[in-house]
Amino acid sequence: MIDLSPGDALPLEPTVYLVDDDDAVRGALGFLLGTVGLNVRPFADGLALERALDAGGPPAIGCLLLDIRMPHISGLQLQVRLQERGVDLPVILLTGHADVELCRRAFRQGAADFLSKPVDGTELLEAVQRAVRQHVRGRQRQAASGQARERLSRLTVREHEVLRGMLNGQTSKQIARALAISARTVETHRASLFTKLEADSLAEVIRIALAGEAAV
Repeated sequence: MIDLSPGDALPLEPTVYLVDDDDAVRGALGFLLGTVGLNVRPFADGLALERALDAGGPPAIGCLLLDIRMPHISGLQLQVRLQERGVDLPVILLTGHADVELCRRAFRQGAADFLSKPVDGTELLEAVQRAVRQHVRGRQRQAASGQARERLSRLTVREHEVLRGMLNGQTSKQIARALAISARTVETHRASLFTKLEADSLAEVIRIALAGEAAV
C-alpha cells in the first residue's frame, strides 16, 4: 500500500495512469503497481488517455506514468498538452533511451521523476509513492486556498484594510492612525473579521490570509 502520513488521508485509492505503447511493459508494470494496492488505468498511447480524460472528468488522486517514445505523441509532448488542459497529476517519465537533454526537458516541464528502462521495481514504486504524496498535498493546498479565498471574500473593504495592517504587524492604534478612524472602530473591525474568517487566533488569521494570497 502507498505509505502516507496521517494528514494525507485519501478519499479513494490512488490511480496510476500508465501510458506505454508496449503491451508487455503495460502488463508487467500494471501487475507490479497492483500488488501495492494501486488502481492502474493502462493506455497504449497519449491520444487514448486524452479521450478517457475527456469522457471521465477530473482525474482521481494518483500520477501519470508516461513512456517518452510513443507513436502519435511523445511522453514529453503529452506532458505539455495535459498541463495546458489543467491536469494536475504529477508525471513520471520512462524511457529506454535515457539522455541528459531529455531529462533536462522533462524536469523543466515539471516532471516529478524520470526513470530509465528496464525499470527497477523498487525504484518505480518509490517514485510513484512520492508522486502520489505530491498530488495529495497539492490537492490539499488547493482546497485550503479555495476555502481561504471564500472566507476572505466575506470581509468588507474596511475589514481588508484592517487585516492588511494586522499582517504588517501594526497595533490597533497604528492602524487607526493610518486609516483615520478610532482605535475602538479598529477593534470592532478586528472582531468582525475574526468571526467571518472563523479564526480563533491571530496566527489562524495570518494562515488564512497567506493561503488566500497563494491561490491568486
